[in-house]
Amino acid sequence: MARKLYLLLSFVFIAAFMLSACATPTEAPAVATDAPAATTEAPAATTAAPATEVAAEPVTITWWHISTKDPALSDWRKMADDYMAAHPNVKIEITVLENEAFKTKLTTVMQSGEVPDIFQSWGQGGMIEQVNAGLLKDISVDLDANGGEWRNSLGALDAFAVDGKNYGVPWDMGAVTFWYNKDLFAQAGIKQVPTTWTEFLTDCETLKAAGITPISVGEGDKWPGMHIWAYLVSRIGGADAFAAAAATGAARTGTFEDAAFVQAGVELMKLVDGGYFQKGFLGATHDEMNATFGNGKAAMELGGQWSPSVEAANSADLVGVKNLGMFSFPAVEGGKGLVTDIVGGGNGFAIGKNAEPEAIDFVKYLTSLDNQKIIAAHNTGIPVAKGASVALTDPNMVMVADAVANSTYYQLYFDQVLPPAMGGIINDAVQKIFAGTATPEEVCAEIEAGFLAQ
Repeated sequence: MARKLYLLLSFVFIAAFMLSACATPTEAPAVATDAPAATTEAPAATTAAPATEVAAEPVTITWWHISTKDPALSDWRKMADDYMAAHPNVKIEITVLENEAFKTKLTTVMQSGEVPDIFQSWGQGGMIEQVNAGLLKDISVDLDANGGEWRNSLGALDAFAVDGKNYGVPWDMGAVTFWYNKDLFAQAGIKQVPTTWTEFLTDCETLKAAGITPISVGEGDKWPGMHIWAYLVSRIGGADAFAAAAATGAARTGTFEDAAFVQAGVELMKLVDGGYFQKGFLGATHDEMNATFGNGKAAMELGGQWSPSVEAANSADLVGVKNLGMFSFPAVEGGKGLVTDIVGGGNGFAIGKNAEPEAIDFVKYLTSLDNQKIIAAHNTGIPVAKGASVALTDPNMVMVADAVANSTYYQLYFDQVLPPAMGGIINDAVQKIFAGTATPEEVCAEIEAGFLAQ
């Protein structure tokens, strides 16, 4: 197995300061000449011809992203428009795709050997395969230019590096946490958020007894529910469980059939058997999951830093839960993991192999301090440029940023740290627990078999 897994990503959440990389080109200043004073000397026979500015060659940049709803959708569009206005020779062609449609279409173009100049990336597993296939451009030199100006301005760059070389950059890094409706908690008589798994299960039963759906999940897309299982693995087995199972060669000291993985499935079954998810959860998409929560039809959802903006965009009033709260995934009694351990990740942009220098410059512009502040102010994500976090306006997002900054262990999403095929195997297998079509032991055996076959 020729692949390299980045299993445990610990990073300083927000690194150094980002200078705006994309200033509007300045024209040469107009030269005003005063009339010469009278002189008896003959004027020069010839004068130098004025310099002519050579127009820059037209460049077309293709950019694929997955922000299908406002405010991110409009923010990205405006950033592109502003860049093109400052660079008349550049045309940016934007393709906006829903998450799953993006993955399907990207796989198709990757197989043809053609890739967009800039496209959504979660780094690690998928990026490693793309690099090995020769589909991405090494932008390490660009990051290191001007004394490392760009590199030193961004945190979490390791998530978008392969063998020490960078093939993309993040624009958002955060954590998966529970979002909850404070009003529904109060309606059920729950006065404080749960910190242990036992308390969490008790609260789910209390909510159900009050006629409130405890949890919204989108198992039609599979990965939203997988995060519940992944968190349980981390809470039960600690940092070592996934590291031991996902390693290769002599470094592999565990398997996906170890006790932590099986027990995680047993605990997940308690949520399924308890009837704590919304009706139709097996077929619900991520957007539908957020609509259920945003419309007040469920008390909780497990989601990332993007969740507040997505649930608002998918709610009927485009506002969503007005009294929104956040809490970390509860600790499992007797487990090795801590409540301060984080499962998370973020979003970034990978650079296609044929991208022109203007495409890289545009990504520098997207991750500039000013634009990162826009991301923060609109609660689209947790910015990675130093100084941008001051623009976070939602106290819940500040809590997410603090949770990441103070995490005792940071685990990148299981389905992203591993190669895409393996991530798919995990998502497919775990969904069977939600569907009740396989036991935890059978699910773990399926994941282990898939890993060994890679």
